[in-house]
Amino acid sequence: MTDEEQAQDALSRLNETRDRLMGEIRKGIIGQDEVIEQLLITLLARGHCLLTGIPGLGKTLLVKTLAKCLSLGFKRIQFTPDLMPADVVGSEVVDEDPATGKKSFRFSAGPIFSNVVLADEINRTPPKTQASLLEAMGERQVTVSGETRPLDAPFFVLATQNPIELEGTYPLPEAQLDRFLLNPVIDYLSEEDEIKMVGETTGVQGEESQAVLTGEDILQLQSLTRQVPAPETVVSYAVAIASASRPQSESCDEWTQKRVKWGAGSRGSQALILASKARAMLDGRPNASRDDVKAMAKSGLRHRILPSFFAESEGLNSDGIIDHILENVAS
Repeated sequence: MTDEEQAQDALSRLNETRDRLMGEIRKGIIGQDEVIEQLLITLLARGHCLLTGIPGLGKTLLVKTLAKCLSLGFKRIQFTPDLMPADVVGSEVVDEDPATGKKSFRFSAGPIFSNVVLADEINRTPPKTQASLLEAMGERQVTVSGETRPLDAPFFVLATQNPIELEGTYPLPEAQLDRFLLNPVIDYLSEEDEIKMVGETTGVQGEESQAVLTGEDILQLQSLTRQVPAPETVVSYAVAIASASRPQSESCDEWTQKRVKWGAGSRGSQALILASKARAMLDGRPNASRDDVKAMAKSGLRHRILPSFFAESEGLNSDGIIDHILENVAS
């Protein structure tokens, strides 16, 4: 079998797996297919995902349902104003031998030591605790008391947050936001889907979602995602979009310069390409395209672009700025 035939066979098997996975997720989730797709893209691209939406739209349920479909360790951390960094990563505790009275230190691992970590309502805890995730998300390790401990692979942080306009929330630091590959926004269901959801969730409990992928399967898929070709023109397009969001860049027009305080960095360009490769794989296509980049632009960049006061005075958010950039960057 040639390399091309092997690649096509792998894509065919992935299509079957995707259909099974979507079927299992839909046992617990009605609608939200676009958000589910972006979670799967994050999974394939070996990234982390930040789900944004008002309370009551099923963000937590969606992540928990996805976790059920993966044969992986799962931990949920409920972020609250009094949560401390040690509650996330763990700490050294003192043990005493009852026979000798000798004391020793032992590391008690926190919930970050799992494969899938749900950081629930991450912006309801102060920045100090939010920052405890930085090393884990960026390096897939944690350092406690000077000792570095690796996290098991695969490792994902799937976080949920409420809009920062809501009372009792703290904006995530830019460095924290940049660690998330994608930032999908979960919105209200259509009326038809909501009728179906209410009917199913207020009656007899239906069939439970079953595991579809193992950790080994996910690692293989992640490796395959990296091998998906992205032509130079596609990479250039992704870089051009990210560059056009930076006020100090020559490619940034005057309209954007007035409305952006801080634009997407190089990690934003990387996110667009990785997400585009994963999206192509999910669609059964052998290479990433400019259409993939365009489709992933909002979820890949909205959390990396900080609107200026002028933009806020116009009622303009980062999505509106990205729309302008996409219209003005040649595709």
